[in-house]
Amino acid sequence: MTELSDQILMTSPRTGKISRFRIVWQIFIPLAAIAFQVNVPLFFRYLSYLELPLLVTVYFSLMRRNPIGGTLIGASIGLLQDALSQQPLGIFGMVKTLVGYFSASMSIKIDVDNSMVRCALAFFFFFFHQFLTWVLQRALLAQPYEFNATQTLLFGLLNAIVAVPLFLILDKLKERG
Repeated sequence: MTELSDQILMTSPRTGKISRFRIVWQIFIPLAAIAFQVNVPLFFRYLSYLELPLLVTVYFSLMRRNPIGGTLIGASIGLLQDALSQQPLGIFGMVKTLVGYFSASMSIKIDVDNSMVRCALAFFFFFFHQFLTWVLQRALLAQPYEFNATQTLLFGLLNAIVAVPLFLILDKLKERG
């Protein structure tokens, strides 16, 4: 492998430091992301493609580097988003639970401090989130739910672009120590 790929992909479990945040930030940031998701598209329709609760779930799960913690983060953010949105209760909870688990699991093997890796993971998990939402809507609820792959790829790219500066801002809120 090349030196760059050796830096990004680890062959042994990641021994990086688990990031810690003050409890205030762990509560406020997901609530602010959900409030954004629920309220801002009502006034600015063109911002409805941003999935900030998903990006916050991915970020906190990546930084936690613990699949159980990532699962709990995803479940709590997803269920709270379900409660405040027009979606059937549990859809976002299930999807974000899986996103939290998989992103935390990936952070064990991959260097998630690299901005390009974060961008790629945000893109991947946006697509995964949308696809899994479509599957659950169709399979569990037997409801029609549009899944346009081209549009989802474009919105995934836009979310990945937003994720890079968002993750850098959230990095500033880490506890020092």
